[in-house]
Order: sequence, then structure tokens, then C-alpha cells
Amino acid sequence: MKPFASRYLLLVAFSVLLGACQSTPPVAEVPDARATAIAQLEQSLASSELATAEDQLAALQAATPNDQSLEQYQRQLAEAYLRRSQIVLQKGDVNAAATALSRARVLMPKAPALTGGVNGAITEARKAELEKAEAALLAAEARPKARVIDPTAESTTVALNIHDIHKLQRQLDAIAADVVNYECAVSIQAPRTADYPWLATLLSKRVKKLNPDFDLQIEKQILRTVPAQMVLSPRKP
Repeated sequence: MKPFASRYLLLVAFSVLLGACQSTPPVAEVPDARATAIAQLEQSLASSELATAEDQLAALQAATPNDQSLEQYQRQLAEAYLRRSQIVLQKGDVNAAATALSRARVLMPKAPALTGGVNGAITEARKAELEKAEAALLAAEARPKARVIDPTAESTTVALNIHDIHKLQRQLDAIAADVVNYECAVSIQAPRTADYPWLATLLSKRVKKLNPDFDLQIEKQILRTVPAQMVLSPRKP
């Protein structure tokens, strides 16, 4: 009986051990932190979140400074910045293009030729901007001094002396001069419909006298709550 009892006890112990093993939950695999970081970097690159990608790449490089596999991501990021520079330059944003190009240069200092074309385009764009600004300045300096408007403002409102014909005539002379010299669009605002035709005629005659070819743009606004006035909007250079 003893051998049988021993075998029985051994079988019971084995069954208990097997049951314990089956009831123990499997240990969850710990994700590889580096693989997760690289996946996040790749996602940022794919989404064109370049500033985020640059931070992520810097963190990876700091953690593993000798990891040459990160060079491919550095190059991808530099090329993405270079593409962004080209795109925003085509849209006319020279400053944003220069900023993106500077980031590309930092990321690929050993390949300056890759940024040379964009750099030349930015230089030309800045030169064109400067020439345009200088031309606008010269044009502004060549204009006679404004008589009633503020040339730097979006618009100037001039209240009209409609009850004093002599003062009104002097006003309209000054207004016509600014309209021609600063290429102003005009809005005549008056409380009565009858005020518009004669004010528009008086102004038009003076403008045509100064410049027969000037295309005078006049808008009519009947506003019962405001006195007769003209709103002059100079053309932006």
C-alpha cells in the first residue's frame, strides 16, 4: 500500500502545481521605450510636425549619442525643413523660409550644397523686397504732402462744411488733391439722398481737372444719423 500511497500523493502535488501555473496570469510584455520613441518620431515626421520631431530626435540622440541609425531621421528632418522652406518661399513668406532653411542647415551641416539653391532664392527674394520697399519710399517722398488725410491710416473721415459754400469749396479742393495724389477711394456719406449728387459732381470736376485720366471710385451711403462727410481710403503701395 505504501508505494501506491506515495504515487497518489505525488500525483496530487503535481496536479496542484499544474493548476497554480495555469492560474498565474501571463506577464505583460514591457514595450521597448526606444522603439516607442522612434515610432513617435516617425509619426511626427509623417505629420510634418517638424519642431516636435526635432525635439524627439534630440532626446533620442542624447540617450544614445553613438547610435548611427538615427542619422537617417536627422537627414529626413533636414529635408523636410528644406521642403518647407521652398513651399513658404513660393507663398512669399521670406522670413519663414529663412527660418526653415536655418534649421535644415543645422541638421545637415556637412551638406551645404543641398541648401544652396533655396538660400539663393531667399537672397533674391529679400533683395526684391528691399527694392520694392525703396521704390515705395521714393514714391511716397515724391508725393505732395497730404492735405486732409493720414496716408498711413486705412481711411480718413472728413466732415463737410455744407452750410458754408466757400469753406466747402476749399475743402473739396484739398480732398481732390489727396484723392489724386494718394489714389483714394471715396465714400460719400450723407443724411439725405439729395446731398449725394451735387457733392459727387463737385468732387469729380476737381479730380478731373487735376488728372483727366484718374479713375475716381465713389461709393454712396445714405446715413440718416451722420452729418455729410467723405471717407477717403488711400491705395496701399
